[in-house]
This record gives sequence, structure tokens and C-alpha cells, in this order.
Amino acid sequence: MRVIAGEFRSRRLKSPEGLATRPTPDRLRESLFNVLAPMIEDTVFVDAYAGSGAVGIEALSRGARRAIFIERSRSAVQVLRDNLHSLGLDARAQVIHGSVGTYLKAQPGDIVFLDPPYELEKEYETCLAALGEDPQGIVIAQHARRMALDELYGNLIRYRVLNQGDNSLSFYRRLEEAAEEEERLA
Repeated sequence: MRVIAGEFRSRRLKSPEGLATRPTPDRLRESLFNVLAPMIEDTVFVDAYAGSGAVGIEALSRGARRAIFIERSRSAVQVLRDNLHSLGLDARAQVIHGSVGTYLKAQPGDIVFLDPPYELEKEYETCLAALGEDPQGIVIAQHARRMALDELYGNLIRYRVLNQGDNSLSFYRRLEEAAEEEERLA
């Protein structure tokens, strides 16, 4: 696995051993950041279910000011810390070792990336419902293409779905932003 673009382009990242984590494929990560390119600069990026941290590290490489990583697995947290340290990113990152459900809502981010293990389908509902109570920015959920996420979670509305292979990315934003954009386009 490697960083795709930006300041740390082509730098290799460690991956946790075993099948407990599922890295976001390079092509999907590249597509994600092509969409986020106009808005990533100087943001706070939350990488929930971070695994190796590849998605949050990509955000930092492409100009995010800070990244917050939330990961429950002890071995994945160690790999994540090693990756951050090898790139000199310790000062721009916060690593939270614990349950996403416990810590997510307390982490203000301009962009939140959710990638729970696909077999934990209820995690999507729990996280999106919690974030929809008082949304701060954009929320992106990576999920299996066959999994149907709702269009609306509280005050979050889906505005885009990007499909690639067996994976999908669902993009959500505040209802108010969607209404403002509709007014501008009318």
C-alpha cells in the first residue's frame, strides 16, 4: 500500500497483518480524493475505523491541516502510529484507540470518512445517525455496493454515490447546504 499523491506521494505504508482490517483499495482512494480535491486544503479530516491510516494519511498528504484517526484494534493502532511516525506526521495527527461509536461524535471534523467492517452493518446506521444529529461537514461512507444506505440520516442527506467494483462511496452533507445549492441552481 502506498500514498497516492501529494507531499508523501509514492511512500509505502505498513498494513496490519491478518484479515481483521480491509484496506481501501488504491483506485478507490484515488477516486475519493479526486472528488475531495477542491475542498481538502486546511481541513480537519476524521478517519474512523482507520486501520493502517491510509485514508487519513492521504488527506494529510494532499493538504489537510490535521487528521484524527479512530481505531479499536491494538495491532492496527501500532501500525498506524508507525506509519505516521515514518512520515513525520505525529504533530498533525491524533490517534484514538477505542470504539468509533464512543469517540466519533466528540471529534469535530470538516470531513469524516467511515469505513466499518462490512459485516458490521449496524455500525453504519449508528454512526450516520449520530453524525446526522448535528452535522459539521461532509461525511463519506465506504460500503459494499450491494449494501443500501439510507438517503437521509437526521440532518444529513446523501448527495452523491460513487461506485467502483464491489465498493461504493456515499457522500453526505447537511440538509441546509443541499437546500442552498438547489436555490442557487434554480
